[in-house]
Amino acid sequence: MYAVTGATGRLGRLVVNALLRTVPATEIIALVRTPAKASDLAAEGVIIREADYTRPETLGPALFGVDKLLLIASSDLGNRVPQHKAVIDAAKAAEVELIAYTSVLRADTSQLAVADEHRQTEALLKTSGVSFVLLRNGWYTENYTFSIQAVLKNGAILGSTGKGRISSAARADYAEAAAAVLSAREDQSGGIYELAGDDAFTMSELAAEISRQSGTGVVYRDLPEDEYRAALVAGGLPELYAKSFARSSAVASRGALFEDGHQLSKLIGRATTSWKDTVAAALKS
Repeated sequence: MYAVTGATGRLGRLVVNALLRTVPATEIIALVRTPAKASDLAAEGVIIREADYTRPETLGPALFGVDKLLLIASSDLGNRVPQHKAVIDAAKAAEVELIAYTSVLRADTSQLAVADEHRQTEALLKTSGVSFVLLRNGWYTENYTFSIQAVLKNGAILGSTGKGRISSAARADYAEAAAAVLSAREDQSGGIYELAGDDAFTMSELAAEISRQSGTGVVYRDLPEDEYRAALVAGGLPELYAKSFARSSAVASRGALFEDGHQLSKLIGRATTSWKDTVAAALKS
C-alpha cells in the first residue's frame, strides 16, 4: 500500500494522480486533514484516511498497513520539525517500510531560509530506523507565476536574486518524480535525489518572457534583501514568510537554486516542463 500525506494539497493531489497511472486506486491511501475535500479521489477508488500533522493521534490509524509513505513537507514554517517527527514516529510504529520525504535542493549545505527545517527532518529520518529516500526539490516554477496578474498590473517583478539562475520545474514534474520513486520496484533506501528543471532562467529573463507572451511591459526590479522583505510585508505577507522569501531570493543570487544534474528529467523519463510553458499556462488561467 502506498500513502501520500497532504493528498489534497497542490503537490499531493498531483502525486496521487501520477500514482493512479501505474498503481491500482485500491492500493493508494490519500492522507488528508479534511476527508470531505478528497471526495473526487474517493470517487476514483482511492482510500481516504484522516491524518493531521498537528494531531498525532490521527497518524497511527492512518498509517496502518502502509508499505511506502510519501511525507510531503508541511507548509507551516517554524513548526515543521515537530510535525514531521510526529509522522516519522507514527510510521516507525506502524512498521512502514520506506519513507520518501520532499526536502529542498542540496538541503545539507543550502543557505535557503527553509533549509534548516529540512536538514533537521533529514536528521530525524537518519536516526529513525526506518528506510528513507530524500527528494530534494528545487523551486516550483509556479512560485513565480501564481501572481502573474499582479505582475502584469504593476509592470514589475520584485526580488533580490540579481543575476542568479533558477533551475525550476513545474509542480507536476516533481509530483511525477515522487510517484516514480514511491512505486519503483528497485530498492530506493538511502537514495538522495537533487531535483531541478533542465532549463534555468534569471529573473530578468522571466520578466522579459512574461512581457513577450502577454504584450505588457514587465521589468525585474532587484532590491536589497531588507527592502524586498519590507515590500512583501507591505503586500500583506506575514513577517515570518516575508523574511523567509526574501532570504531565499537573496541566496538564489549566489546559485542556491541552480542545479544542472538533470536528475528530475531522468526520473520522469522526459524533459522537464519548460518554464516558458508554465508562464503561458499562467497567462491563460
